[in-house]
Amino acid sequence: MAQETGTESQIPEGCRWGDLVVKDGIEQMNFYRATLLNLGSNTTPPRVQAIFANAQTALKKPQILNKLVKSIDELDWYSAKEEGLGDLYEGLLEKNASEKKSGAGQYFTPRPLIDCMVELIKPQAGELIEDPAAGTGGFLIAADRYIKKHTYDLFDLSEAEQSFQRHQAFYGIELVQDAHRLLLMNMLLHGIEGAVDLGDTLASDGQQLPKANVILTNPPFGTKKGGGLPTRDDFTYPTSNKQLAFLQHIYRGLLPGGRAAVVLPDNVLFEDGQGRNIRADLMDKCNLHTILRLPTGIFYAQGVKTNVLFFQRGTTDKGNTKQVWFYDMRTNMPAFGKRTPLTKEHFLPFESAYGDDSNGGSPRVDQGELGRWRCFRREDIAKRGENLDITWLRDESLQSGDDLPEPDVIAAAIMTKLQTAMEEMEALTALLEAEEATEEEAALLE
Repeated sequence: MAQETGTESQIPEGCRWGDLVVKDGIEQMNFYRATLLNLGSNTTPPRVQAIFANAQTALKKPQILNKLVKSIDELDWYSAKEEGLGDLYEGLLEKNASEKKSGAGQYFTPRPLIDCMVELIKPQAGELIEDPAAGTGGFLIAADRYIKKHTYDLFDLSEAEQSFQRHQAFYGIELVQDAHRLLLMNMLLHGIEGAVDLGDTLASDGQQLPKANVILTNPPFGTKKGGGLPTRDDFTYPTSNKQLAFLQHIYRGLLPGGRAAVVLPDNVLFEDGQGRNIRADLMDKCNLHTILRLPTGIFYAQGVKTNVLFFQRGTTDKGNTKQVWFYDMRTNMPAFGKRTPLTKEHFLPFESAYGDDSNGGSPRVDQGELGRWRCFRREDIAKRGENLDITWLRDESLQSGDDLPEPDVIAAAIMTKLQTAMEEMEALTALLEAEEATEEEAALLE
């Protein structure tokens, strides 16, 4: 692809496509294996090195490699890109995610959900757009697609503005190397060269990220797995809960007037202690105007219950949230999964209720206790101990056994809750042990 599109200068001489095509048999196989090692070494440009880091081949027979090379050589990369090569790649990522389940507590975000969030947040050309848990790049790719759609594929912009969109507009961090490799390829296929680094947002890496106009993300679920406990020292409210730590990073990382849409599990809405403090801080510093209760079954971990929080950073640090609108897309909805796939159409009623204003300022009408769209005042939420886990619809599935989920779904939900409880207990134990050690050191010093 680099050869045909004139971007081969980023690949070292001797490791290019032309060098591979002219070889045959065992010589070609040995050259290919050596090239993978060379491209993954620290002598190549950082992006190339990151894509090929620890790369290996499963090919054993030279004739299979030769057939593959010849088939790829016949591809017209310009036509392939025009026909949606990037979309094809994203389809492969989704298929891979469904088979590999998850890694480091991460779950592949369904593309209809990503598209809904991007459509409502409305990223604009010239804005800094961040994903601090970038995964395979779904949010960044969708935001880029949205901007290109509204700028005639960037042709409405000046040359300097086009350069900004391609090289500076999109950035973030990804923790898992395999996901980071797929992310870089995804961005390359979509013509984006923003800096999305391999690192840990909940460590010092996250402190280096510049503040953003827009943050779109689905942080990894789980307390401990995949990176350990958060080690950031700049959070006002230290916590072992990764999602609460990510939430602090997000609302602290917005520029004044900046906006965010973030997927978070239910426990973030009701966890006490630091959870209560963080939610209060969020509603002080930001206008938390909308919460979407997502249906179950849309992630490959069946028992996970999640929400999307939409908020805008205020120009002051106090009293920005006056009321919060809730849309219940979970109660009395079908169990989504392979048999009932989630589609864009499922989000249309919510998008209509949300309105055109990306910051929740469109006229809205409370649908009452029988509707899915309700409004709750900030002072009423404070009386609930800052608990945002608010429900009002009667769950008809609880009245009958006819609509119970499949046994494997019920078992997965139970296992998820047990795993979360165990991880939280482990994190609590670690914190208590750390406190005891600190007290012992203080006693020795006295």
